[in-house]
Amino acid sequence: MSSFSSKCILVLALCCILCPVWSLAKNEISSEKKSSEIHFSADQVEENSHTKVITATGHVVIIRNGTKLTADKITYDRKNDVITADGNVVVSQPDGTTAYAQTAQLEDKMSKGTVHDVKMLLADKSRVAAQRIKQSPNKNKYFFYGVYSPCDICGEDQSPLWQIKARKITHDNQAKNVYYQDAFIQIKDIPVFYTPFMSHPDPSVKRRSGLLPPSIRSTSYLGSAIEIPYFWSISDHEDLLFAPILSTDQGFIPAGSYRKIWYDGDISVSGSYMKDKDTNDARYNIFLKARQEINDFWLASADINYASDGSYLKDMSLLGKTETWLTSRIAFERFENRDYAAIEAYSYKLVSYSLREYHESEYEEREYGKPYILPLITYENISDTNRYGAYFKNTISTASVYREHDETTTQRATMINSWNLPYTSPYGEKYKFVASVKSDLYYVENYLNEDDDSYTGAVGRIFPQAGLEWRLPFVKATETSRHIIEPIIVAVAAPNGGNKNNKIPNEDSLNAQLDDTNILNLDRYNGYDRNDTGSRISYGLNWSSYGNIIGRTSMFIAQSYYFDKNESFAESLGDDSRFSDYVGRIYAAPTSYLDFNYRFRIDRTNYELKFNELTARIGSDILSFYIGFTSIKGREDHRGDSGLYFFDDYREKKELYTSVQAKISRNWRISAYNRQDLTKGSLGSLEHGGRLIYEDECFELMFDVQKYNSSDPDYDDSYEYSITFLLKTLGGVGSD
Repeated sequence: MSSFSSKCILVLALCCILCPVWSLAKNEISSEKKSSEIHFSADQVEENSHTKVITATGHVVIIRNGTKLTADKITYDRKNDVITADGNVVVSQPDGTTAYAQTAQLEDKMSKGTVHDVKMLLADKSRVAAQRIKQSPNKNKYFFYGVYSPCDICGEDQSPLWQIKARKITHDNQAKNVYYQDAFIQIKDIPVFYTPFMSHPDPSVKRRSGLLPPSIRSTSYLGSAIEIPYFWSISDHEDLLFAPILSTDQGFIPAGSYRKIWYDGDISVSGSYMKDKDTNDARYNIFLKARQEINDFWLASADINYASDGSYLKDMSLLGKTETWLTSRIAFERFENRDYAAIEAYSYKLVSYSLREYHESEYEEREYGKPYILPLITYENISDTNRYGAYFKNTISTASVYREHDETTTQRATMINSWNLPYTSPYGEKYKFVASVKSDLYYVENYLNEDDDSYTGAVGRIFPQAGLEWRLPFVKATETSRHIIEPIIVAVAAPNGGNKNNKIPNEDSLNAQLDDTNILNLDRYNGYDRNDTGSRISYGLNWSSYGNIIGRTSMFIAQSYYFDKNESFAESLGDDSRFSDYVGRIYAAPTSYLDFNYRFRIDRTNYELKFNELTARIGSDILSFYIGFTSIKGREDHRGDSGLYFFDDYREKKELYTSVQAKISRNWRISAYNRQDLTKGSLGSLEHGGRLIYEDECFELMFDVQKYNSSDPDYDDSYEYSITFLLKTLGGVGSD
């Protein structure tokens, strides 16, 4: 025997590159020899000069490039180029994979090897075991009588919840595929599924073409149905999903989606098509989103949403099934410093059943006169501030509105020039002065006004407006909190009248609403067709509290006084008083167990709630409640200055949404919800359902039930249910 030389230490150190137990190819050996970061330790190292065998014993540890190998004994047969590790062999990889074995043997310059009785703990905590594992020079690995499971094992003699056993498992290193021969899926050691051959991509593959788990569903329209999706990975940045549906009541329904992303853009499109067996009508939908960065300043985008009829999305349980309108938009936008420009086009599809039920003539009129907007051009510029902080804001907008069936068209050009001066006084008062002039030029064809007079021709108007905002925040700070009380006054000066309602149609300022978000605005309309005429003073109080322990709480309340009772915005609300209603909001999040938000509008005379909206979440992850309440007082059916009101404004609306979620145990969760109509003579529960979930580290079972009640006879007492069964890391069978 002779002492171990430094050269031999380097040879032994090569054992550290087993991956997971032996992962060393020929080209890796040479690179490892060049590495100088080798850490080796052992209780004793010897070399037999006759047999050329080097032996290291006692707590052998080799670390290199983040890989750690430990064993009781390691021998290196230099003559036959064979390395053997014996006793408590453990290999830890930088990716979190750890392998355990009693013996491991490498040969042929460590390009191949064999490990007996190996157990592996993968980075995702999954487990693999095999009687014998071999690796070929091309890095293909062969597991003989292998077992795989991601489940925890509570006791040494207990079996996992589920596992896969196979006579032979092959990992193709180049193709990144895993092949099974004579494989069983076992649940608690009971075989439930056998296949002579099975394959799937290895865990390193993020996407691969192939069949996806089927989806099973049952609805009142489709009957029993199954969706069998096939995923085609066209490239790393492009894929196609073909997901046809086979149903008992409607037959074969092709459906699918396509996605592609590139350096400066992306596209996503989905759709479906069918022939209704009862009516023989063609029914379909298409949803498309696309974006293209033309250059550093210009962006093109498209958002297309279309359905053949208003019931199709609900029949197929697709996105948008609860919408009133489906809106499609194509736009070219420019962003540069303080400038913004856009060229847009809009079209609409009416899919509301509620309007058809509550106001059939209004539904027919809107369906008949659906607008197309092409083009809508907008340009905005905000100048640099001068030494006093003042700046100019200039907006130019043009729009062309066409109707699908009638002959009414509107061409509009608008320019708004404003001068803005914010100022903070030495005493902390915050001022903002705004002076603006809005100029409009219209050309209208066949406009039928509220007096049933038709107008065709050009019309213009000029509307000046000035506003002054004053705020004075009072702050009180303590060791644990900070309180802010801020009175606010906004004075607006503007001429009365001048909207020229008899010549200018209202296309974009419909459904005026006074609430906490716009009461302090200079212009409370959401469009250009109506000017916010008349002078007024709005006043309010904002209070906020911020604490290190108690969280955040805030409250806001405001009201307006009109110098002219017939100012346009108040008239559009049907209000003939000089004082507006009270509007406000209350927000409270004192702890992580409560999040509360309440918005309201109170009648100024009898303090009746005309609008109130409440959302609250109470509880923790163990048990939580959600409450959502909306109440809107109905309006009379009249046109008024705001034109035709939107659908739900014709009737009172009171709706309560409640849900509860509970974590029953570590693995079990349950939730339930109900959406209730509280109006007089209502349907009661509009929708209710629940979900039961079991989930652990390797298995998930989810059961959903939903039931819909509707005044639409086609959807009265309709239902949906879904069951999802998932073996984690492998996939599963789901339904929706």
